[in-house]
Amino acid sequence: MAAGAGTGAQFVDRVVLHVAAGNGGNGCASIHREKFKPLGGPDGANGGRGGSVVLVVDSNTASLLEYHRRPHRKAANGRPGQGGNRTGADGADVVLPVPDGTVVKEGDTVVADLVGEGTRFVIARGGQGGLGNAALATAKRKAPGFALLGEPGEERDVVLELKSVADVALVGFPSAGKSSLIAALSAAKPKIADYPFTTLVPNLGVVSAGDIAFTVADVPGLIEGASEGRGLGHEFLRHIERSSTLAHVLDCATLEPGRDPVSDFEVIERELQAYDRVLGDRPLSDRPRIVVLNKVDVPDARDLAELVRPEFEARGLKVFEVSAASHEGLRELSFAMAAMVEEYRASLPPAEPTRIVIRPEPVDGGAEFEVKDLGDNTYLITGGKPVRWLRQTDFANEEAVGYLADRLARLGVENALTEAGASAGATVLIGTPDDSVVFDWEPEIVAGEVAAGPRGTDRRLDGYS
Repeated sequence: MAAGAGTGAQFVDRVVLHVAAGNGGNGCASIHREKFKPLGGPDGANGGRGGSVVLVVDSNTASLLEYHRRPHRKAANGRPGQGGNRTGADGADVVLPVPDGTVVKEGDTVVADLVGEGTRFVIARGGQGGLGNAALATAKRKAPGFALLGEPGEERDVVLELKSVADVALVGFPSAGKSSLIAALSAAKPKIADYPFTTLVPNLGVVSAGDIAFTVADVPGLIEGASEGRGLGHEFLRHIERSSTLAHVLDCATLEPGRDPVSDFEVIERELQAYDRVLGDRPLSDRPRIVVLNKVDVPDARDLAELVRPEFEARGLKVFEVSAASHEGLRELSFAMAAMVEEYRASLPPAEPTRIVIRPEPVDGGAEFEVKDLGDNTYLITGGKPVRWLRQTDFANEEAVGYLADRLARLGVENALTEAGASAGATVLIGTPDDSVVFDWEPEIVAGEVAAGPRGTDRRLDGYS
């Protein structure tokens, strides 16, 4: 939801963000050469890591507006390695500040719930740099004529949603006096006027009552049907989700026909209960609430408040008659809120430093692989390591292709193909059906052995290139 220039506000609490981490730099294939030492050994260095895209909770960031304006963010690529064992520089990370209470979603899945100053979450991880030939040298392969390519960085399209982090949520109809009340209770300075939907953004204020300090959210006005998306609907209902206490602010001085504090209360309660279906194990209907009868500085409003007060008390609710204009009853209200907040905080387990819901998978994606028979002597190989190794291979270099075959053989792919019934000339796909590299399998080519030959070549592939 965005409030644009036409409303006089600049607030965005939901955006689609497209992020791309940097690619890893390629490794270098180089041989050290100097006078009297024409072949001094491999000295090609590794490529640098690609930069990552990182979300960080920043208390100075109040909106997602910046990502509404610029939804595409990309980190820098790693630099390639160089000869002389000079490692490529890492790509710079892109750090994106987000407000406290930002939820990260990918499709319908919640990826992270970012709460607490400084909480960090790597939303797109940079690609690893490729190994240079110095790192690939072995006793059998003393001077590799190839290096590994850098891996691509992750790319993701995610939704960022802001859910206000407040202890107490003020709920009620438009123009019930919530903005005036939060201004009187705290140092917040919300925009206030006497017409519906004056508040188009959730206002937050810090209230102190004795030794207790807590946050109050002035949630924009709800209307009947909000849980079904009418009015501002879900755009503002989600700002109530984190609050431990709900305060019904009821207008006792409304001039609208058919409106009174009791009917207003019942309408809002129905909307809150209808919204419970999306909240899982902590529905709004289970949270403690109080009733605030506002605008009692108006004589008729005071009479109405005294008339309806017994009905709310009969429902087991604490009732406070207040006036945001004259500050009557605000001290008692703030201390009652503080007591409810303190009771809730005491019931919580020790706070965790982060609230990451799903953590990134390991870079390797696991050592396992699967061979699937697609019919017609065609087989699909899936798995983290085989796919990763493909990305690291320079297919223009025979020695690099032979090295890939050796890695796959050591992993057990050759044996698995034989057990699956593959025969000479089988078509082997590595990756996914929609994105794969295709090979012709020739079992007579012995894998797992280094074939001597000029650098950059592999004699096993003679006649197959």
